[in-house]
Amino acid sequence: MTITGFTHDTSEDVPLQRFEVFTGTGRRRDWSDEEKDRIVAESYSGEMSVSAVARRHGLSPGQLFTWRRQVRSLAKQDSPSMFVPAVIDRPGEPPPTRRKTIRRSALPIAAIELEVGGAILRIASGTDSATIAAVIQALKAQS
Repeated sequence: MTITGFTHDTSEDVPLQRFEVFTGTGRRRDWSDEEKDRIVAESYSGEMSVSAVARRHGLSPGQLFTWRRQVRSLAKQDSPSMFVPAVIDRPGEPPPTRRKTIRRSALPIAAIELEVGGAILRIASGTDSATIAAVIQALKAQS
């Protein structure tokens, strides 16, 4: 039996020198999920490049990159959202501020002391004369 076929070298029909019959799946392999996970983890280790890991296991680099992409997409689906809803809370009344009071250790020294109608009026030095006159007028009016 003669089998003729087209060869790449010439356009003439030439008897074939070699004839191969492929049975089975050839180079196609069925990888278990555990094997895929182990190979993908090895590709992320950083010890070898992704292409080197693929060659070591008899894979094409494109296949390994596809497995890595699938693992990343599964991880995104399984992980919870990284965003937290923001809550804006308006504060109520601000807490009352305490006023600082200055405690005087001693009363100021009075420069003038007047007693008018049973009341003692102490006038400190530096008090203006208009204030003194107004206070005296008010005390006279009450008595």
